[in-house]
Amino acid sequence: MKAPAHTAVVVPIKSFELAKGRLAEVLSAPARAELAKRCAEAVLRAAAPLPVFVVCDDEHVASWARASGATVVRAERPGLNEAAAAGRAAALDAGCQRVLIVHSDLPKPGPLAPLSNEPGDVVIVPDRHHDGTNALLMPAQGDFTFQYGPGSFAAHRAEAARRGWAVTVVARPDLGLDLDTPDDLAAAGLA
Repeated sequence: MKAPAHTAVVVPIKSFELAKGRLAEVLSAPARAELAKRCAEAVLRAAAPLPVFVVCDDEHVASWARASGATVVRAERPGLNEAAAAGRAAALDAGCQRVLIVHSDLPKPGPLAPLSNEPGDVVIVPDRHHDGTNALLMPAQGDFTFQYGPGSFAAHRAEAARRGWAVTVVARPDLGLDLDTPDDLAAAGLA
């Protein structure tokens, strides 16, 4: 199924070498870097056929993203909220009407384009604990303050409601599992 061409995927990615610090007790630095890159590759594959904007501040990630066919966006300030806002603005500037912001640490994501067909102004895919926001589909235009961090699922729902946007919550196991802790590695069959 082909998604509307007016939707773009935004993937914030920090340095592969510095990623997954919370897994340092169980994975070496090279293993964490390889895991971060493998997950990011899986997310970009899942984004097809939608255009992808990778938001990063690392030249290695930028080179990899360009080689993967993504548009590279530089955030002016560090942090996931700032990266999401920069990617959203770049997608709007490119003529996109909706953006799907997706975490880069999903080990086995399925196709992302079907989320574009979900009802509502905003579609939120929470993490498996219903605490974080692993995917967020929203209009490219309009005021919105990103709320990434602990409790972002509830915070994003509340932010969308403040804006008068209808929210649809989609529970997808393939998108609900991100890799932050040793328990997540075990749940993904990677421990």
